[in-house]
Amino acid sequence: MIVRVFEEKISLSATAAEQAATAMRRAILDRGRARIVVATGTSQLDFLDALTKAENIDWKRVEMFHLDEYVGLPITHPASFRKYLLERLILKTGITQYHLLDGSGEPSEVVRHVGEILQSAPIDIAFAGMGENGHLAFNDPPADFQTEEPFLIVNLDEACRRQQVGEGWFADISAVPLQAISMSVRQIL
Repeated sequence: MIVRVFEEKISLSATAAEQAATAMRRAILDRGRARIVVATGTSQLDFLDALTKAENIDWKRVEMFHLDEYVGLPITHPASFRKYLLERLILKTGITQYHLLDGSGEPSEVVRHVGEILQSAPIDIAFAGMGENGHLAFNDPPADFQTEEPFLIVNLDEACRRQQVGEGWFADISAVPLQAISMSVRQIL
């Protein structure tokens, strides 16, 4: 593993975006498409901005999934990850093949439906980060590493919910949903 340290977040994001773009171009060249998993949150803002500006990516050959979504949150809510991805990636690039987790849908049906699509072929690249409490997607510590299902319904712990308030997505902890749909740790890894 190569570890690089950056003094500025913008430099880190630009470098990560260029490496991601290179991997996507390679997947498209080798397999005719790139299947990607995209994270959300404040840590991804500069990365996604740089990625959408990368040249020579045939976005029509990109199939996108995302890691997680709050249960019960409408797409119009500022904290909706569907809204986040539509505004910051999908509409900017013209991706036509995307599978958003419908937080206002029946959670078990969303988990089943998107899970089936996800498992139909390998994922080429996952863009993910870890939360302040060590969560990966919405798998709060101690996460279940044994779950073989691609998505699951999880209860959000207080530390994770407080992070969402601290990042400005919600006014206070009582407004943060108690559950989310999350890609499983095993699927992400």
